[in-house]
Amino acid sequence: MNTPALLQITPNYAETLEAGHVLTLDCAEAPGIVHAVSGFLLAHGCDVRDIKQFGDRDERHFFMRVQVSSSSPACQSKDLRKDFAPLANDWSMNWQIEALGRRRRVLIMVSGYGHCLNDLLFRARTDDLPIEIVAVVSNHRDHEALVDWHRIPFFHLPVTPETKATAEADLLQIVDDLNVELIVLARYMQVLSEELSTKLPGRIINIHHSFLPSFKGAKPYHQAHQRGVKTVGATAHYVTAELDEGPIIAQQVIDVDHTYTAADLAAVGRDAECAALRDAVRWHCENRVVLLGNRTVILK
Repeated sequence: MNTPALLQITPNYAETLEAGHVLTLDCAEAPGIVHAVSGFLLAHGCDVRDIKQFGDRDERHFFMRVQVSSSSPACQSKDLRKDFAPLANDWSMNWQIEALGRRRRVLIMVSGYGHCLNDLLFRARTDDLPIEIVAVVSNHRDHEALVDWHRIPFFHLPVTPETKATAEADLLQIVDDLNVELIVLARYMQVLSEELSTKLPGRIINIHHSFLPSFKGAKPYHQAHQRGVKTVGATAHYVTAELDEGPIIAQQVIDVDHTYTAADLAAVGRDAECAALRDAVRWHCENRVVLLGNRTVILK
């Protein structure tokens, strides 16, 4: 039986669109930016599949994320970067072009609580997140067997006031050796030094409950229960020298009421923490996050 011509053409056309790229940029707001960018993409045989843009009127700053497919097999991200550089220079842009779906090399740090680690391990294993977990670092051995099961290198780096500097030096060596692009603090209960935070700006994401600064220290959910809180939340943010005050990437809030015990609040909190951290890692690795001072623009 002869195949209709339309059915022959459609799969071939789809095959020509397999090479995908993501362009993310920000610059001072001015007329003509979208026209210049779209003209460049058209000239390079790129088909726009998704576009998000935002103009901050207060800051007079423009943000844009464009996902494209290329009909030219020869069109590579490195070639687009080379050709886009002069245009970006003309507009004084901060920008990057990446292959669509490129997996970021991620190192996870964890202490005793394993819910966020387990969630990220599962989502990386099932291709739900565009990440390759290249190592897990912990100041405890609680999750070593789990990490080994996933066939991921596990590094035990105990931390005490006396060994903190050595442990951080070892961590930086691991980051260099494994070409780590992003560090995720999945309930890592040690405070990173200002020196370490400064060395890796925009490359460390942390998660914590959103009761701060009201309920600090041990058992925050028990403290919250005693005060009769009505919402439980979590915040994922970039790590800076200011403890828990870096630019916020993602947040989750879940309603609760008087029937929740302290254990119930902690369980809800774990769900919120996993969800917020998952969103933050996804958006960062999909080039959807742009820093603007001490806040972020998320081009979802």
